Amino acid sequence: MKLPRNRWITIVATVVLLGIPTTWLLARENKPETSEVTTAVKKGDFKVVVTNAGELRAVKFVQVQGPPNSQQAEAYQMKIASIVPEGTVVKEGDLVAELDRSAIAAKRAEVFLALTKADAQLEQAQLDSTLNLSKAREEMKTMELALEERRIAREQAQFEAPSVRRQEEIAYEKAERALAQAKLDYKTKTEQAQAKMREVGSDVQRQRNKLTVVDQVMQGFTIRAPAGGMVIYVKEWNGKKKTAGSQVNAWDPTVATLPDLSRMETITYVNEIDVRKISVGHPVTITLDADPSKRLSGKVTSVANVGEQRPNADAKVFEVRVLVSQTDTTLRPGMTTASAIETYAVKDAIFVPLEAVMADGDTPFVYKRNGGGVQRQEVETGAMNDDAVVIRRGLTEGDEVLLSPPAAKEGIETVRLPGSGDKPREATGDSVQGRPAPVKPTPPDAPAATKAAPVAARTSR
Repeated sequence: MKLPRNRWITIVATVVLLGIPTTWLLARENKPETSEVTTAVKKGDFKVVVTNAGELRAVKFVQVQGPPNSQQAEAYQMKIASIVPEGTVVKEGDLVAELDRSAIAAKRAEVFLALTKADAQLEQAQLDSTLNLSKAREEMKTMELALEERRIAREQAQFEAPSVRRQEEIAYEKAERALAQAKLDYKTKTEQAQAKMREVGSDVQRQRNKLTVVDQVMQGFTIRAPAGGMVIYVKEWNGKKKTAGSQVNAWDPTVATLPDLSRMETITYVNEIDVRKISVGHPVTITLDADPSKRLSGKVTSVANVGEQRPNADAKVFEVRVLVSQTDTTLRPGMTTASAIETYAVKDAIFVPLEAVMADGDTPFVYKRNGGGVQRQEVETGAMNDDAVVIRRGLTEGDEVLLSPPAAKEGIETVRLPGSGDKPREATGDSVQGRPAPVKPTPPDAPAATKAAPVAARTSR
């Protein structure tokens, strides 16, 4: 039976369609699977950047402080009763904060009581001195009269027997000596009274001065702005801001600051591993957590020489100050920043990801695509950052390198660099498999040749 032509065409098309998936599946099963991930060697500007979080603050600011003489008033700890909200714009003389007066009021009552007691002692000393000196003067008057009597008696005894005359002369001499001694005693009592008056009077003056200081300190418990500006709270030793309820001590009476917003800087703390890469003058790119799209430029102005232990930090850190180059009215003290400090830069550098470079002892190498195969290529490394490492020799732009060793890496040909076996390799720092090697900072005013020179590469630990 002869089939129609249309039926033959349908049968052939069905067979072809059924055969394609089968052939594709068979071909897929026969194709070897590979897990190799490669990347191209790149060429371009290479930078070593240290990024740390920081906080904005004004370069210049006016301190808003409590009473300056609180130590003299023995007010060593003062509590903030109320304070205007942070960010409030105030004018000179406006109220900023009030301190709790309960402790100083008790101190004033104590000083006032001491002054009252000193006044009473002064008055008592004056009465005692008046009474004692009055008695002494009366006694001297009596002695003067007695001396006059003895003088008359001595004159009358001129016509008496010699023994009588002698007795009268002795009596007159005794009266005269007694009067002279009384005058000396009176002078001494007068000096004693004056000394007592000075002693009690000085105590009165001391208590009076202390009361004056306490009153002045109490007036200073109403804290007013010394100049116009925006109120920014200051931080305590533990990093918390001073607000209502916080303590202000006599040695650091600052309650808030009024910053000059025309010049800002960011304070960041760099760990001891990265701080040796940073030096004054390094360029910095600053971003704000409040506005990640905004990028500001700056430069390092100071690097602390001594590390410190910050709260909630295990390692020692060093304070680094970065001056913001631009003036921006939206910047506010206390804003959190991310400071990317450029510690090293190389133009037109050849570099690969850190994962692509491995080490055999002190010899760094990569697995490089060579046609349809893979070869182990020795390389000379240079500067590195958190993601990539500079290749001085061994690779060119566009080469394909593996990011992990191939499954069958035994027997792969190793291509050595010219002259690498003739002299020992220089120690180049940390392993490329570990943390980035420390990079020596390059001064911003160094010659171009110096800036372009690669730094020590990382090799195996």
